[in-house]
Amino acid sequence: MSLDTFMTSENIILDGKTFIYAEQMPIPEWPCVVSERPQPTLTVKDDDLFLVTDTLGNITGCSLGDNNPSMGLFCSDTRFINRLELQIEGRSPVLLSSTADKGFSLSVLCTNPKINEGLKPDTVGIRREIVLNGALFEELEISNYGTSSASFELSISFEADFADLFEVRGYGRNQRGRLLRLVENPLEENTTNGDGSSTSQNQKLSEAEEDKALTMAYQGLDGLIMESRIHFQHRQPDYFKGYTAVWQLELASHETQRLGYRINLLTNNKSSSIVSSPVTLVQARSAELMEEQHWGQHITKIRSDKGTFDRVIERAEQDMYLLRQSFGKYKTVSAGVPWFSALFGRDSLITASQTLMLNPQIAKETLKLLAHYQGKVDDEWREEEPGKILHELRWGELARTQEIPHTPYYGTVDATPLWIMLYCEYYAWTHDGETLEQLWPNALAAMNWIDRNMKITGYLSYFRKSKGGLVNQGWKDSGDCVVDRKGELAHGSITLCEVQAYVYAAKLRLAEIAKMKKRLDLADRWQEEARNLKQNFNKDFWIEDQDFCALALDGEGKQVDSITSNPGHCLHLGLFSPEKAYSVAERLRAPDMFNGWGIRTLSSLSPAYNPMGYHIGSVWPHDNALIAMGLRSLGLVDQALEIFEGLFDMTSQQAYQRPPELFCGYERNGENAPVQYPVACTPQAWATGSVFQLLHMIVNLVPDAPNNCLRIIDPTLPESINRLSLQNLRVGGTILDLEFERSGNTTACRVAKKRGNLRVVIEA
Repeated sequence: MSLDTFMTSENIILDGKTFIYAEQMPIPEWPCVVSERPQPTLTVKDDDLFLVTDTLGNITGCSLGDNNPSMGLFCSDTRFINRLELQIEGRSPVLLSSTADKGFSLSVLCTNPKINEGLKPDTVGIRREIVLNGALFEELEISNYGTSSASFELSISFEADFADLFEVRGYGRNQRGRLLRLVENPLEENTTNGDGSSTSQNQKLSEAEEDKALTMAYQGLDGLIMESRIHFQHRQPDYFKGYTAVWQLELASHETQRLGYRINLLTNNKSSSIVSSPVTLVQARSAELMEEQHWGQHITKIRSDKGTFDRVIERAEQDMYLLRQSFGKYKTVSAGVPWFSALFGRDSLITASQTLMLNPQIAKETLKLLAHYQGKVDDEWREEEPGKILHELRWGELARTQEIPHTPYYGTVDATPLWIMLYCEYYAWTHDGETLEQLWPNALAAMNWIDRNMKITGYLSYFRKSKGGLVNQGWKDSGDCVVDRKGELAHGSITLCEVQAYVYAAKLRLAEIAKMKKRLDLADRWQEEARNLKQNFNKDFWIEDQDFCALALDGEGKQVDSITSNPGHCLHLGLFSPEKAYSVAERLRAPDMFNGWGIRTLSSLSPAYNPMGYHIGSVWPHDNALIAMGLRSLGLVDQALEIFEGLFDMTSQQAYQRPPELFCGYERNGENAPVQYPVACTPQAWATGSVFQLLHMIVNLVPDAPNNCLRIIDPTLPESINRLSLQNLRVGGTILDLEFERSGNTTACRVAKKRGNLRVVIEA
């Protein structure tokens, strides 16, 4: 609680404003329009704000059955608006069209249903535009297309529950904070009639009241006061009923009127968003377009000769821009909207690696940000340990009151080796010696954490220590995913196969950095440890009767012997012996694993298989992109291209040509569309990043900026593309343009432009 906050038994004063608890002053409610079925949604995002609405641009207050719980306006893991509902004469408008194509804004065109004899259906056109830029801005244009004047009532209902995002996802709480009323609010400054209504409900606002904002507020258990403050523009509402603004409109034939408002989000009277909000929607839109244009000037532009293919790439470029989020002085990608619009270790690191070809600045910011939060002490509640890289950072009330350990939470087994891998990859792309030196102590601390945890078994394992933490701490972190061939859950400490591949790669890559730094003692030790790890791994993880790699070892060291996608992550990192690598590659493409769109997370022959299961039969784009990289590294180009084509075909059929976090594992038959996973995040970081990783796979770039060299090894375009260009590609201090052209089974590459002295070697 700030120094400017005071409490008495009946009220709260914050910076001169007086609040009382909501139950002390009930307000009238405006009925909501009941939805009888789940609604498709529109999603927009700006830095640390995101908004999910239905296709009308509404956040409805009630529904029958399965309402979409993700709808709302969110910031800092808090839902600041849970109802934003436009009605005309108490009815829902009729949707004509809507889109969230811009990413940071949505637009809706709708009309009126039949209201009465005085207002025929499809007479009034309502155009809505909502933009996010540090606040929410909406402008409405209401047009009368009838031949005579029209009079009707238009209303927008607002509600704010200030629920923590974990509550929205279903986390139960014994108690929560209390809603507040701002007593200076115009809708509160009235007397109550005998029937419980307010004398001001149907009265026009006075001139003094017109400048006041509509305020909804909440005091959390930690004492912080959060507000959603609404300022109306163009024309003030004629009256309020509770938190519903009502306009009595009269439009002449073909007349258009404009309404608008801005919602600012505040915590203890300061902006909750890190982005400074302008005053008007026009300013907000301009600011977003300028920032996006600046982003576009500093990325690699990738284009082909096929429009459908280009639309997927263009959407991925825009989504990487949208997913960037500010965390203090750093900016990196949040994991996904709606549930994971936060800093994640594993997700941010994999996405940064996927997009090195697009913009290595993402990797630099990610490395520095995660180094800032690197574990320093032993803390069982947060599963923090010295040198460990975080799993997830949250800012909501549950985190602030220590009801969840995400402040940050460190329960991930793979983020630490992934951080080391990215540290080395970033240097290979950029030759950024300053960042290399700055983060070298963090790299040593990360490797020390790995070594401490490998002492007993020789492998990197996990076991939950925190009662508020995750049972499973690899990328498949749902509770039902680590199963054996009988479909039974594994128990005890879990040693995942792909995590050992990450450790293997981290040791070999960091050894090369150590050699460069004249630390031959470290280089020799890490290389020897990597050799031993490879030898033991190929013995302990290999399932002889399946000729495949186990998903994991359990707490007793026994193989968790199901057929999963996880071993595919090991292919491009060199942990398998050659014959075992080819056996894994072949098995992953069998019909029980490859469904025509991609490789399933779990074999369809497993007793635990569920095509709708989050990690037990679904298909994940990022999982497949990593496997495709592995197939390519083994020279299995046609097999890698098969995954490439399947994922791009799937993506081209999605809304906005945007790859989802995952989709269901049902077989691809004939012309059937890929089956949606109901609550998949979209946009989602490593799904979006998979687009660039797959492009990287087909052109096969091998950067070596420290030695001023770029190798392009046997580039191969799929049959669906004849030409591909990379413009503004950065390797070290050089910027270059590359062009690829396919002729039959051969792909030629040429350097179209080069600014710098990088040596480019094209190997067919």
